[in-house]
Amino acid sequence: MPKIVDHDQRRAEIVEAYLTVVARDGLPAATSRAIAAELGVGVGTLWHYFEGFDAIAAGAYQRIVDRTNSRIAAATAGLRGLDALYAMFREILPLQKETFDEAYVVVGFWGRLAEGDGITAARLDVGVHWAELMRRHLGEAIADRTLRPETPIDRVIEVLQAIAAGQQVHAVIGTAPADPDRRLDMITYCLRPWQ
Repeated sequence: MPKIVDHDQRRAEIVEAYLTVVARDGLPAATSRAIAAELGVGVGTLWHYFEGFDAIAAGAYQRIVDRTNSRIAAATAGLRGLDALYAMFREILPLQKETFDEAYVVVGFWGRLAEGDGITAARLDVGVHWAELMRRHLGEAIADRTLRPETPIDRVIEVLQAIAAGQQVHAVIGTAPADPDRRLDMITYCLRPWQ
């Protein structure tokens, strides 16, 4: 009798193996061979569940987005305004090992997107979701009078998103301040004119 395989579960296991290899050995070490070895299977097994390595990278990116969104929801529960905004950025910025490892996967995925259009269908515009959250928290800050009413919310959101993306890139290439407080200070610096 043939073995019944849960394809979604197997794909999730492959993605988790990819993330494990990245966290332990770094992004360059996350090859199809290393992922297969992590799972104790042959490399060919991976291609029964994914069309290619880009699809694995896209799956890992999506998994990180899901994890980050879950952490944001938990961290901001019961908070509003700037407290919620800072709690959100503590889950996005590379401030500890988990988010630092995630930055490698995210930036690596962006690199794959830049190389061609083979995985554009897998792109998740997380920026739209995060912009909605930021818009809500900044609006609350205005309502709470911790930000001025004339705060240009859309422009501030653009800068905050650029800070988030830039900090992930800088963490990966090692040119940003390693001190988590200095990374968060960029958010403070962005908001200071409107407080």
